[in-house]
Amino acid sequence: MSTMNSYKFESVNPNLSETPINQARTFSNLCFISLVENHDECVIGGLCNVQTKGIGITLDDILRYEINRNMTLKNQSLLVKISVGLTMIMFLLGLINSILSLLTFQNENLRKVGCGMYLLASSITSLLTISMFTINFWFILLTQTNSSINLSVRRGGCISIEPILKLFLYFDTWLNACVAIERAINVYQGVNFNKEKSQRFARWIIFILPFCISATIIHEPLHRNIFEHQLEDQIFGTKVIVEMHKWCVVNYSRVIQDYNTAILFIHLIGPFIANLFSALFIIFGTARQRSSAQTSQSYMEHIREQFREHKRLLISPSILLILSMPRLIISLLPGCVKVSDNPWLYLCAYFISFTPSILVFIIFVVPSELYRNTLKETLKNWQRRICQ
Repeated sequence: MSTMNSYKFESVNPNLSETPINQARTFSNLCFISLVENHDECVIGGLCNVQTKGIGITLDDILRYEINRNMTLKNQSLLVKISVGLTMIMFLLGLINSILSLLTFQNENLRKVGCGMYLLASSITSLLTISMFTINFWFILLTQTNSSINLSVRRGGCISIEPILKLFLYFDTWLNACVAIERAINVYQGVNFNKEKSQRFARWIIFILPFCISATIIHEPLHRNIFEHQLEDQIFGTKVIVEMHKWCVVNYSRVIQDYNTAILFIHLIGPFIANLFSALFIIFGTARQRSSAQTSQSYMEHIREQFREHKRLLISPSILLILSMPRLIISLLPGCVKVSDNPWLYLCAYFISFTPSILVFIIFVVPSELYRNTLKETLKNWQRRICQ
């Protein structure tokens, strides 16, 4: 790994037009060609204006050196063009997912219990998540390709977009966990399950949860800012700004970084554990109830039967965890990682980590006969209204 203190010293050529103006800084009779401009370093910036990279890889880091400044989309690299296509495809899939989910869970009968309330809220938050994902991508692309965009606009987007995206993403993940917990409580209470209490409790959870999540990531906007770095050259004794770079950077102290890592694990592993233990409780709890009522089968036979019947409850959270793991990995990578060596790998990991937000319909509606029939009935009612 190269370090930031690597410089090449050359005598200044009297013919200044021959000096490499993109990387050169002239001081007296020496020209320092800074290798800090190499984007594989632990820092970004130049000799006199250095910003150390923090831990974790963001979409800014992945695209920063792939985007051609002040050029149209037609003249961008293949990676950028494919990124645009994937972003719009994910947005369209997320839109379809949310519309179908909303049509399903807006049904009043489904919302008489907490599960329906959570899934309705999840349909909305998944749409908000994929929308913020799309906004984040286009904000980075437009601000890097258009140098005339106001600094206050850049700073506002840098400070707000990524934290809001995380808020919606974590909110959606915890809502899915709430669905699993609600189902486990239903099995535990059996005939004593109170639908009205469940509905009332779900309303409070949906109201309070965003504030709890916001409290865990409230530090993020305070550690995000725009880093400005200008490349200069001297022409006929006059210092001229050749190019101005404005990047969104995150800079955590060691304590905040440790806290951030812990919060990341909580928001990723917490919902998975809740889903997993709720699924196991449903399987073993239902098997115990049926073994008491149906003594012709042993307890182990009932367990195997429940595993076959509810295996999707174990498979779904496992798939969601696997899809979310790339986000955890790239968030913990050191700032010195050479993103330029495998930009496709990091880009794919980033995009894959957001796919759970477009799978609400597939995970919850498609496997359930009740939800499928509700959707069919809703679509028929809409068709009747249109035809009238």
